[in-house]
Amino acid sequence: VQLQAFGGGLVQAGGSLRLSCTAPARVFSYYVMGWFRQAPGKEREFVSAIAWSGGNTDYADSVKGRYTISRDNTKNTVYLQMSSMKSEDTAVYYCAAKRGPWELISRTRAYDYWGQGTQVTVSS
Repeated sequence: VQLQAFGGGLVQAGGSLRLSCTAPARVFSYYVMGWFRQAPGKEREFVSAIAWSGGNTDYADSVKGRYTISRDNTKNTVYLQMSSMKSEDTAVYYCAAKRGPWELISRTRAYDYWGQGTQVTVSS
């Protein structure tokens, strides 16, 4: 199953960027969609997740108030709007899809499918 993340790039500190991730309809429907990131030399970490209905969302403390996750089920696309960006947001960002209920959403091992990653670089 192919998830495709795109929208990464270079942005100045304080700026904004929006990531998108598409998935096949059979995966996107009724799946929790999540965003993770991995900086050089660090483990992959949870960023945000959204339930298939969009009714539940969650964020890592480090991005709360700055990032917004959303999804458009008619387009099989999940978005991550990033604002007030900081140099420590620099990482490869991955989208992922998880079957099942709204639980363990911050655990990488709970996700079934992953995208290829898109690089986000914030210059200070």
